[in-house]
Amino acid sequence: MQSIFYDRANDLAHALQLGAQPGARYVAGGTNLIDLMKGDVEHPVRLVDINRIGLDQIAGLPDGGLRIGALARNSDMAWHPLVRQRYPLLSQALLAGASPQLRNMATAGGNLLQRTRCPYFTDTAFEHCNKRAPGSGCGALQGYQRMHAVLGVSGACIAVHPSDMAVALAALDAVVVAALAGGERRIAMADFHRLPGDTPQFDTTLERGEMITAIDLPPPRFGQHVHYLKLRDRASYAFALVSVAVALEMDGATVRAGQVALGGVAHKPWRVAAAEALLAGQPLNNERSRQFAARVMEGAHGYPDNQFKIQLAQRAIVRALDTAARGERT
Repeated sequence: MQSIFYDRANDLAHALQLGAQPGARYVAGGTNLIDLMKGDVEHPVRLVDINRIGLDQIAGLPDGGLRIGALARNSDMAWHPLVRQRYPLLSQALLAGASPQLRNMATAGGNLLQRTRCPYFTDTAFEHCNKRAPGSGCGALQGYQRMHAVLGVSGACIAVHPSDMAVALAALDAVVVAALAGGERRIAMADFHRLPGDTPQFDTTLERGEMITAIDLPPPRFGQHVHYLKLRDRASYAFALVSVAVALEMDGATVRAGQVALGGVAHKPWRVAAAEALLAGQPLNNERSRQFAARVMEGAHGYPDNQFKIQLAQRAIVRALDTAARGERT
């Protein structure tokens, strides 16, 4: 039996000091890490409990944006007045994820750091998983791929990132604030998660011991023209086959600017800036939405069990764009 040391951090500096030790992992809600430990997938030597160091506040920023502390619970974020009024896309995405019980425990930082639900990763009965055991191969490539990626894949991994929150944050141009003993840095959401490449064991660009302290949102600019669409096998507590986060700036029927991110299709939230440029300054109609969707999905590669995702994603994009343009609240 492996021994595990448990430390409770008193403040941020103490947490970073403890987190710098070999084999240390930060734990807050524990909704993903503890499950993976039980399944013999994760093997931390030291757990650093950061629940008592603050970082759970949600407050406005001087520029009109919003700062969400890394330890804010998902349920608190989803129902916070500032989030619901200024960033309804984020609220929609949070309420589409997990169950109320899990949302009451899961934190903003932990949500970003959750690992894939690929069964070849989470079940150690499967020997081949480059994410769990680098160099062992990818069992999904020759296995069952219904839930797997069709964009940004590599020969080493075709897993998807499971977060709903991260997809909305990507569409909203959020910034992740992270700290090390040497100071703080800001990471754009587009640069936070990694594609698998040859090193799928690394999910993010965080350094060892680095800790998320906050998520910053820019001043709101999309009003009610947002929509989070999640397509899944069952309506409650299921991960997305495809999800779409749409945020539109509208001038009457014309799109002034549009930002769209996809989930369930890649190792990270998927955005295509060149496709978004097709929307700017144009009236939104079915034909333009279809052109946009086709551009977003360029280069997609399906497998026997998930080929359907390519068409499903395009149809989901068209539907989500239409709903957001009409300003419907769901």
